[in-house]
Amino acid sequence: MKVLVVNVNTTQSMTEAIAARARQAAAPGTEIEALTPHFGPASVEGNMESYLSAVAVMDRVLAYDGPYDAVIQAGFGEHGREGLQELLDVPVVDITEAAAHLAMLIGRTYSVITTLDRAVPQIEDRLALAGLLGRCASVRASGLPVLELEQNPDRAVKEIAEQAVRAVRDDRAEVIVLGCGGMAGLEEAVRERAGVPVLDGTAAAVKLAESLTGLGLSTSKIRTYAPPRPKPMTAWPLGAQLGLWHPREARTRS
Repeated sequence: MKVLVVNVNTTQSMTEAIAARARQAAAPGTEIEALTPHFGPASVEGNMESYLSAVAVMDRVLAYDGPYDAVIQAGFGEHGREGLQELLDVPVVDITEAAAHLAMLIGRTYSVITTLDRAVPQIEDRLALAGLLGRCASVRASGLPVLELEQNPDRAVKEIAEQAVRAVRDDRAEVIVLGCGGMAGLEEAVRERAGVPVLDGTAAAVKLAESLTGLGLSTSKIRTYAPPRPKPMTAWPLGAQLGLWHPREARTRS
């Protein structure tokens, strides 16, 4: 089984960190292929960058030359999952939804600890759209920009853990979800301080992708995620140059 894990930003070191966490979570026999978009922001912090990233992620997946069995969108609260589901015939798993789904299996309520405060409403909106907000006790900001997570890991653990403790104490959260792909690998340190289960979205998405693939399940194509209608696309960044735009040419199950 091969799973594509697509970083939503263009910072290669973050792609590598996400890939390492995905490989730790993967079962024997699951191959993780990590992809970085060919264009877009170095970090995604806001709606404009999120929409741009959505196009870049779709383009990067369409440009991938080879078979695969599932795709993971590794951006917390970002746009684009629905577009990938229209384009592809394999399971598409978003780390936001994967983490929230698993959190609700092991606790009555969960809280998300994310980066900047501006990400809070965006994450709340994505959870609401997915029908997952009702059991979210809170979405809290650590105050750390995305790129600082890897530049200053000690501060990252301190600030994230502090917000996790407050979520458990003040918001009555029973599970903590790490609300950024760049937080992969911090679960144990945060769990030790917060005293509750801590979920990383990348690891959760890998296990769900493996499960869906193993069960032979993928996105329904009957209505909402039916393939895009074939039509001319003006100046598609890379897919058109590679002759890959037409939705039927998107790579399918290996």
